[in-house]
This record gives sequence, C-alpha cells and structure tokens, in this order.
Amino acid sequence: MNFIKISKQIRSLILNMIYNSKSGHIGGSFSCVDILVSLYYGKNIKFNPKKPNFKDRDRLIVSKGHASAALYSVLSSLGYFNKKELNKYCKNNTRLATHLNKAVPGVEFDTGSLGHGLGVGCGIAYSAKLDKKKYKVFVLISDGELYEGSTWEALIFANNHKLNNLVLIVDRNKQIVMDKTEECMVLNPVQEKFKSFGFKTISTDGHSIKKLNKIFKKIKNSKTLNPTVVIANTIKGKGVSFMEGNVKWHHSVPNLQEFKKAKQELKNEN
Repeated sequence: MNFIKISKQIRSLILNMIYNSKSGHIGGSFSCVDILVSLYYGKNIKFNPKKPNFKDRDRLIVSKGHASAALYSVLSSLGYFNKKELNKYCKNNTRLATHLNKAVPGVEFDTGSLGHGLGVGCGIAYSAKLDKKKYKVFVLISDGELYEGSTWEALIFANNHKLNNLVLIVDRNKQIVMDKTEECMVLNPVQEKFKSFGFKTISTDGHSIKKLNKIFKKIKNSKTLNPTVVIANTIKGKGVSFMEGNVKWHHSVPNLQEFKKAKQELKNEN
C-alpha cells in the first residue's frame, strides 16, 4: 500500500475543504494526517466503516477537535460516509462542523475545547477493563493540550488504574495558535514528564508511517501493565512548503494563488 500517496490525497482533500468553506485549521490538520493514515490504513486499529459502532472496535478519540478536516477526510475515504459530503464542511446545516461532531459516523466524541479528550478516553478505557473487554482506546492530543490541567489529571488517573489498554498519541508539532510552544511556555522535557507519570513512553517521527506502523504493531502485542504514550514529532502544515512551521497557518485560509500553489506541491510531493 502506498501510504505516501494516501497521505497526499488526504491533505489535498483537507485543502479543498478549508479553501471552499473559508474556515478550518489547516496547519494542525496537516500535521496529524500521517498518524491517522497509519492507524487506519496501516490496520493498527480495529474498525468497520459498514458497522461504525460495532462493540469490539477500538476507540479513537481525537481530542484536538479543531483538526476535524483531517479525520473527516480519512473517514470519508474509508467509506464511513459519501466523500461528496466534504463539500458541506463548515457550511450551514451540516454535521461536518469546524470541531468534531459525533453525529458523523466514525467520530467517537464531540471535541474542540482542548484538554477534555484524554479524560474521556481514560473513562472508556477504565470501563473496558471493568467489563473485561479487549478493545484498545487511542487518544490523539495536540501538544497545546499539555497546557491544560485536565490533561495531567487524566494522566494521574491512567497511571493509578494501570490503563494498559490506553494509547495516548501526542501530535508534537511544537506550535500553538500564538507561537512556538517553547516560546510561550516551556513544555520540554516532555518525554521525561510522561515517564514520571508512569507511562511507557515512545518518541518517533510523526511523519514516518513506516516507523509509526512498527510502533503501533508492537503496542498491539505488548504485555505492558502501564498506559502508553507515543510522542509523534511533527511539523505544523506538513506537506506544503510555505505552510510548514509557519504559525500563520494555524487558522488561516489560503487565497486562490496559495491554494493553487499548495495543490501543485501536494501533487508533486514524492
């Protein structure tokens, strides 16, 4: 399977959605594409587009709900809903809202207010352990959510209850809406902080689907008694040169010239 080609196609869909709706968060959507492609197309989570709510599915909570365009694009490409519906993104009377909406098949929980997704994921994981269910719970958060106290409360809960069925993924693109994270309030050393909270901690290139697949497959077969965190080091705006690492593209919408240039880059990217 050509994962690079799939990631390009997903980013191109995101670009179309945000350009057409004149709304959305393109930088943070682009940064997590390869993570989502690895999880879904790499068959690293259990899912079924024809039966989105089947009981034994793995749960994925995308806590960074402003990256809705990324998840909607992946879900539609997998057949959860008709891809034509992406044209309604952020329009009036649509279920494809700017922030994730669980009315959309494949979306587990409404997210958008940062810092809430991990707590929800911990609750689902704890419930699964009590009910002796075998599914795993994946939670994708932004590194900006590491500024939220509720995130650290959830980490304490996960360690205390030994939620070894919980996999936290941090989209570590090192930027928030205002600036680089380390310029606003220092987060490092992130890896050591997670270790001190009892998490099995893995750091990797968040744009290498080969590495992500290898890590997620190991996690699937792991016998660890602790929750796991994957720190995915990413680039905000990944895939389009003038967007990469540019804080402007947290919430900006491309004009026609920028749209055409971005489309061409995504088309030509190897």
